[in-house]
Amino acid sequence: MTARAKSAKKAAPDLCTEHHAPASHPAAKIPPLSLVESQRMGEFFAVLADPTRLRLVSLLAADEFCVCDLASSLSMTESAISHQLRALRAARLVSYRKEGRQVFYRLHDHHVLELYQTVREHLEE
Repeated sequence: MTARAKSAKKAAPDLCTEHHAPASHPAAKIPPLSLVESQRMGEFFAVLADPTRLRLVSLLAADEFCVCDLASSLSMTESAISHQLRALRAARLVSYRKEGRQVFYRLHDHHVLELYQTVREHLEE
């Protein structure tokens, strides 16, 4: 056995050999997310990991806006805003309505608003 292997063997923590939560504990009854569910949730949160998209969500939490007003508010080009809105739409975080040639964006539903508000409140604590 090499010196490195001996060192790694000594540094390895002991494995837990007993369960500490009784069978009646809620954790024993709740199955973890499936791999598919966890991948979908990871992709969802990855969309929200972008600061520009979060800034858009913060504006849309207050009201609906057209692309030109969002671009003006964030000092960005309309093309850049449209690109970010496309990602938010694909994740079903925002939706839109057309009024003539104008397109107005808003948060998709109350779940998105509640998620945004909850995270913001959590970070302010």
